[in-house]
Amino acid sequence: MKTKIWFIALGWLLLASSCSSVYMPNVPNTPMLSAQGELYSSAHITFKGNASFNTAYAVSDHFGVLLNGSLMNSNREKKDFRHNLLEAGGGYFTTFGDNNKRILEIYGGLGWGSSDRTFKKKTSEGPVSYDRQEVSFTKYFVQVNFSKKKQETLRLFGHTFPMNYGTALRASYINMSEFTRNDVKQPTEDNIFLEPIFFTRISLTPSVQFQYTSGFNVGLKNREFLTAGNSVSSFGFVVNVGGRNSRRGPKN
Repeated sequence: MKTKIWFIALGWLLLASSCSSVYMPNVPNTPMLSAQGELYSSAHITFKGNASFNTAYAVSDHFGVLLNGSLMNSNREKKDFRHNLLEAGGGYFTTFGDNNKRILEIYGGLGWGSSDRTFKKKTSEGPVSYDRQEVSFTKYFVQVNFSKKKQETLRLFGHTFPMNYGTALRASYINMSEFTRNDVKQPTEDNIFLEPIFFTRISLTPSVQFQYTSGFNVGLKNREFLTAGNSVSSFGFVVNVGGRNSRRGPKN
């Protein structure tokens, strides 16, 4: 439990102290698949306003496919930021341990995205843009997920809510295909990001869960624009249909 608390605290610290980047990571897909025919979908929002939508389907008892997307459109006093990303992938999953409550998932895939950010300054005539950066990029990722089902419960308002926990480590390679600054082409950059997360799910119904995700990203290369400056900490809702172990909702 102490390890979990330190992980969350570190995520919040990095979130608060992060620098700006043209790359906005999406929330990793953690479907907790357990059997053929299981369908997973989720929607998350980060504390910076990046919305992620993930889905997964178990094609067999050990192979699943993924489809992920994210978007953001933020207009603020000093900076505007827009971002979109689409990913597809697949991989292996298996259950083990007592009553098959432990799940190991290994996925990989690729994606395509773009972002643009505009820096502004105040003048007597209102905000004026002075630096506009536009980027398009490709993404390749691999990730390992480990999770446990119904290890603890939360008692609230006379009901007991089962809780699931999990961790994921994603490695992403981002490569700019085009980069312009104030309509002038710039040298492109690439970077490798390590994006560890920890998530907690609270079952609201047999199929619907609330999820809090704490995480951050680390860039392995020193870059000026494609840096590790944005967190993946978020909250959202998860829907799972099917699977080996049915997910229980609140009890009286």
